[in-house]
Amino acid sequence: MDEKRFVVALFGLAVAVVVGVLAYQFIAALTVSVFLYYSTRRYYSSLRRLRLPSRVRAVVVMASLAIPLLLLVSYAAVLLIVEARQFVTQYALIDVAATHVSWLDGAESVPDLTVEGLYSAYQSGQLSPFVDFLSENAMVLTSVASQFVLNLFITTIVTYYLLVDGRRIREWLLRFDDGAIIREYLEAVDEELEAVLFGNLLNVLAISLIAIAAFTGYNVIAPAAVEVPYPTLAGALTGIASLIPVVGMKIIYLPLTGFTALPVVLDGQSSLLAYVLGFLLVAVVVVDTIPDLLLRPLLSGESTHVGLLMLAYTLGPVVLGFYGLFFAPILLVVGMTFANTALPRLLGASEPDGLHPDQLRLEDFS
Repeated sequence: MDEKRFVVALFGLAVAVVVGVLAYQFIAALTVSVFLYYSTRRYYSSLRRLRLPSRVRAVVVMASLAIPLLLLVSYAAVLLIVEARQFVTQYALIDVAATHVSWLDGAESVPDLTVEGLYSAYQSGQLSPFVDFLSENAMVLTSVASQFVLNLFITTIVTYYLLVDGRRIREWLLRFDDGAIIREYLEAVDEELEAVLFGNLLNVLAISLIAIAAFTGYNVIAPAAVEVPYPTLAGALTGIASLIPVVGMKIIYLPLTGFTALPVVLDGQSSLLAYVLGFLLVAVVVVDTIPDLLLRPLLSGESTHVGLLMLAYTLGPVVLGFYGLFFAPILLVVGMTFANTALPRLLGASEPDGLHPDQLRLEDFS
C-alpha cells in the first residue's frame, strides 16, 4: 500500500512540475488574472441580486472593465496623434527630426489624418520612411503583437473562469484541511487578497475623480492659453497611472505640465508660466500627495502593513519586471497571512479566541 502511495505521489509530483513549468511561461498573464479576479469579485457578487446566471455576471463584469478601458485608451491615442500632428506642423518640427532620425529622412510634412490624405501620401512616397521602418522591424513588431494578443487571451479566459468557478476551486482546496489550519489560512488569505486588490480598484476610481475635479477647476481659473487639454481624459489616465509604483501619476501630470508650458514658452508669453506652476502644485499636492497619505492607508487591506505593501509595489517591478507590480503584493499578502495565522498554529500556539485581552465577556456581568 505504501509503495502504491509512493508511486501515485511521484506521479502527482511530476505532473505538478510540468504544470508549474508551463504556468511559469505565462506567469504574467496568470498574475494579472488573479489580480483582476480579486479586484472585481465584490462587483461580481453584487450582481447576484439581479438574479443573473454566473456566466452572464462574469461577462458583464469583464465587459464593464474592458469596454471603458478600450474606449479610454483609443480616445487617448487618437487625441495624442491629432495633437502631436498639429504641434509638429505648427512649429515645423518634422524638418528638425528628419536631420536627427535616419528613418525620417525624406519626410517633408505630416500627412492629413484621413483616408484620402494617407492614401495620397502613400502614393507620393511621403510615407516611404515609415513603410521602410515597419518592413525592417516586421519580425519584432509581429512577435510583440502576437505575444500581447496571446497574453490578453489567457488573461481573459483565466479571469472569466476564476469568477465563474472560484467557489469550486476554494472548496477543492479545503478538501485537504487538517485540523482547521488550512481552512483558517485559506479563508484569511482569500479575504485579505480581496481587501487589498479591491482597494486598489477603489483607489484608482477615487484618484481619477479627484484628478478630474482638480484639472477642471484649474481650467476654470486659468487663461485659455495655459488650460489643461482634455481634463476628463487626463484625470482618468492619472487614476490608472496610480497603479504604477514610484513614478505613478507623475508620468501623466509631468508631461501634461510640459505640454501646457511649451507653447507658452515658444510664443514668448512667459508671464503665463505662473499658472502652469500653479497647476503643477495642484497636481502634486491635491492629486498625488494628499490621496496617497489619506486614501491608500484606508484602502490597503485589513491586516497588511501599508509600508510593506508600498515596498512590494515598488520593488516587485524592479526585481520581476512588469508582472511584479501585481505578483509582489499577492506574494506579500500570502506570506504575511501565513505568518499571522498558520505559522503560530504549526508552532504550537493556542488558537486565538478573537477577543482583545481587555475585552469583557458576557459571563463577567453575571
